[in-house]
Amino acid sequence: MFKKLKQKSLQKQTERNIRQRDASQVNEPLTKLGLLVDESEFQDFEELYDFSMLLGIQRKDVKVFSFLPTKQKLPSLRQNQIYHKDFTWKGEIHNQNAREFLEMPFDVLIGYYKGSHEFLDLMVSASKAKFKVGVARADPRFYDLIIEIEPEEISAFKTELKKYLKILKKIS
Repeated sequence: MFKKLKQKSLQKQTERNIRQRDASQVNEPLTKLGLLVDESEFQDFEELYDFSMLLGIQRKDVKVFSFLPTKQKLPSLRQNQIYHKDFTWKGEIHNQNAREFLEMPFDVLIGYYKGSHEFLDLMVSASKAKFKVGVARADPRFYDLIIEIEPEEISAFKTELKKYLKILKKIS
């Protein structure tokens, strides 16, 4: 019963975030990049950080935040992680690092995960990012651009994203 209540609350919060989004700065050039990743599907964060060089931004201007269903027993050096338990049944996030990440005014935020994901969808909708990019089967309500490439095909995704960011004059 609590699981269904939590899902419904997450959906309501996500819908509220979508309605309140400010899209007035969607055309800003790219200087800061944020990525939201489902770590159970994709673990090679170095490849994502290397992506910044391809886009002409410094590595320090790239932030990657990941979701894991449950906290691992082994200690991790990654601090930018959020877990299922960090979301309350009201759809609120009780993770200080996650809240700080969502408050950052990224010029581009990439939701790098497959299809619909109730927790990451809530984070994308709550983000203060100016321009949001999703991958294959993403919900178009959350994103300004969806690139129909599976997350496993990172090199193809990088090429396509760079092409579209040039067309949109976010990079030179």
